[in-house]
Amino acid sequence: MTTAQHLDLIDRLRAQSFVDTPVRLGRHSSGPGHHLLRLEETGDFWEDDGSGRAEAAEQISAEYAALTQALTELWGVPLVFTLRSPAVGDAGEEGMPEPWEELGNSTDHVHVWRAGDRWLVACVTQWGEQDSYALMAGVTVTDPP
Repeated sequence: MTTAQHLDLIDRLRAQSFVDTPVRLGRHSSGPGHHLLRLEETGDFWEDDGSGRAEAAEQISAEYAALTQALTELWGVPLVFTLRSPAVGDAGEEGMPEPWEELGNSTDHVHVWRAGDRWLVACVTQWGEQDSYALMAGVTVTDPP
């Protein structure tokens, strides 16, 4: 998929209303006040000797850089922060609100832009070392932690 196609999908997410109860359908998940979408995904690395992982990481990083550049041109300089810092991780018994909790379990950092009354989120996720990388985009009304 091209960066222009990614931007089109993000615009569609921005236009969608939010659901009352969490739902996950393939590459898309939604919940009260947010949508997340896997734009691109690599294969997993369960049988990889390490060479495929390095190549996939380089490719997904390039796609992430292109997407963040395009979103910056549209929405201005993003906030860039980690969801795994001790300050963010100390969110109390209830944890972080979604989608920040889900993203915080699978990424080191996020880029966030204010787009009207919503936040746009872009990041690369990976749940475990052998799992695939995913280029993620999200839309939420929930302020970042």
